[in-house]
Amino acid sequence: MRFSLSNDELLATFTPVLVYWVYSGIFMILGDLNNYRLHTKAEEESKNIVSKTTVLKGVLLQQSIHITLSLLFYTITGSDKPTSPQQFSMVVFILQFFVAMVVLDTCQYFTHRLMHMNQFLYKHVHSQHHTLIVPYAFGALYNHPLEGLFSDAVAGAIAVAISGMSPRAATVFFSFTTIKTVDDHCGLWLPGNLLHLCFANNCAFHDIHHQLYGLKRNFSNPYFVTWDKLLGTYMPYKLEKREKGGYEARPIAYTKTE
Repeated sequence: MRFSLSNDELLATFTPVLVYWVYSGIFMILGDLNNYRLHTKAEEESKNIVSKTTVLKGVLLQQSIHITLSLLFYTITGSDKPTSPQQFSMVVFILQFFVAMVVLDTCQYFTHRLMHMNQFLYKHVHSQHHTLIVPYAFGALYNHPLEGLFSDAVAGAIAVAISGMSPRAATVFFSFTTIKTVDDHCGLWLPGNLLHLCFANNCAFHDIHHQLYGLKRNFSNPYFVTWDKLLGTYMPYKLEKREKGGYEARPIAYTKTE
């Protein structure tokens, strides 16, 4: 164990937090954008049962937990011995990135599903996140601290450890994961959004999960929908335009999961 961290380790710890507020801030600056919303502004105000002030406090608490655990992780796993600079390999980086995506998705799918299927965990832990029936960007990390610990922080540490990422690579990975997570909760189906084009796991997919009929469906996050499709928890949907502007994600057909 050591008591000082490298610049790369500090970047890996704090950069995703900065990215979270910059990216979610962009959505706040864009405003309501009623022609692209998955829910109307009136629905957001009437259906969500927690104030934005409470959400802000909850997210800041969550991020303080992430920062603390990240610093602890690098303190424990790091070394004081000087290391020679390694030549960057794009192939290795892409492979590590993909492995980390798969590992993170796997951890989050099964912990997320467990928190829905176990009544105690849902009532006392995960239900906090679902007080936002109509998700919005900066509420993406509004979770119970225990969920933030196991589903986010520990899952992230496992992804880094298994993929063998350096702190610098982890900075890129977690920054992109943060952008993806915020985008999945933004509630806006914006034209030309590359994340929507590249990933079936997007804000419409996740919006289905936040509705009452989708609580035990679409557990996957933040990247792929593979586990949902393999294990029968995928709820297909279609996007329909509303007469007064915006879109609505409607389920097509599904069977009940106990």
